[in-house]
Amino acid sequence: MNVRIDPSSLSFDMWKQIPVPFYLSVYFFHVLNPNEVLQGGKPQVQERGPYVYREFRHKSNITFNDNDTVSFLEYRSFQFQPHKSRGLESDYIVIPNILVMSAAMMMEDRPMSLKLMMTLAFTTLGERAFMNRTVGEIMWGYEDPLMNLINKYFPNMFPFKGKFGLFAELNNSNSGLFTVFTGVKDFSRIHLVDKWNGLSKVSFWHSDQCNMINGTAGQMWAPFMSPESSLEFYSPEACRSMKLVYKEAALFEGIPTYRFVAPSTLFANGSVYPPNEGFCPCRESGIQNVSTCRFSAPLFLSHPHFYNADPVLAEAVAGLHPNPEEHALFLDIHPVTGIPMNCSVKLQLSLYMKAVRGIGQTGSIQPVVLPLLWFGESGAMEGKTLQSFYSQLVLLPKVLHYAQYVLLALGCVLLLVPIVYQIRSQGCKDAVSSPSLAAQPEQLPGPRTPLLQESPRTAPSPRA
Repeated sequence: MNVRIDPSSLSFDMWKQIPVPFYLSVYFFHVLNPNEVLQGGKPQVQERGPYVYREFRHKSNITFNDNDTVSFLEYRSFQFQPHKSRGLESDYIVIPNILVMSAAMMMEDRPMSLKLMMTLAFTTLGERAFMNRTVGEIMWGYEDPLMNLINKYFPNMFPFKGKFGLFAELNNSNSGLFTVFTGVKDFSRIHLVDKWNGLSKVSFWHSDQCNMINGTAGQMWAPFMSPESSLEFYSPEACRSMKLVYKEAALFEGIPTYRFVAPSTLFANGSVYPPNEGFCPCRESGIQNVSTCRFSAPLFLSHPHFYNADPVLAEAVAGLHPNPEEHALFLDIHPVTGIPMNCSVKLQLSLYMKAVRGIGQTGSIQPVVLPLLWFGESGAMEGKTLQSFYSQLVLLPKVLHYAQYVLLALGCVLLLVPIVYQIRSQGCKDAVSSPSLAAQPEQLPGPRTPLLQESPRTAPSPRA
């Protein structure tokens, strides 16, 4: 199968509009004891969900460049799937007020007079440390008087104009302008990202290595993989490149695949894994500070339930139960083509909270990294696309494999036919050219006994 990014290739339509159905499953951490947390108690959460959305993706503004690259925008939209969900978008969830707690943390080192003014503003606007909002509001946005005030006096502080929602900027929008290599002229660079939004590297982090844009756009990879291969891609949502490592060979619906998983060092802090020092300032290992690319809010990225992180993180919050079966991410790739067959990428977003002296709304909250939600993006090839892949990648190679032995056997038969014919023809010629000897009966000694004895002749009678 030709996997180059070219309108004449068989895989171009698949690259342009991925035929695999993707789903976004979101799980919220409902805070059961917000008042106790304000008084310094240990947070207790309850996982709610999943709230499942069908994710639609399509590429537009596709432009082929002279340097063997193609530029494009990929748009995404989400549609709620009630029959796949455990709950409705109208369900209410108690979570920390991200705007209030983020603003309080930003004011921590400011003069007390400013903090008191902020406390007064929060009180006037009716803002609190925790909020009770619907799933739809948390996901796609809600009107907030504090948001309106911030946009009025600090118009460039947040990327949101109007409503504030954790996924508001992802719906009906694109993830930036990607420029990737097509592989038409240089097959070794196929699908690798050349630039993102015109940049060869980002500036969110504190080292050149962490700012590098490595790998692909996260949809297809170079073909002809081996167990020594790794999967690297740039994620605009995480503002960084990520690398997955080979775990095992497997089968997906009869198609051979390689499974790639996240290494334990993916979100490790700089003291555990020095190359990650550029992502700091760091806290406990296993969570990544993304405040530099998320409007300076004290947000952290990790595996769900703090899986693969420092155990103290999960111990600080009641109701968390990390385990690899439910919370580890993986990608199953067909090694010959580099095309994903089955994938499940799971990430958690958490908020660092603590009491800020001078801001009354923060009460006596003890320092804690409190999970807000975790989400999984999953997709698996199915239907006619899967059947077509099975025919081309499994069935056809098997037929060709056995056909070579059939053809070999047939060739041997055809080779033996003239040899046998030649041997038989030579035998017939030898038989014709040799004299024929008649078989003689063996004579026994003694008198010959005639088979028939002549009767004795009698003299004719005299005529009378």
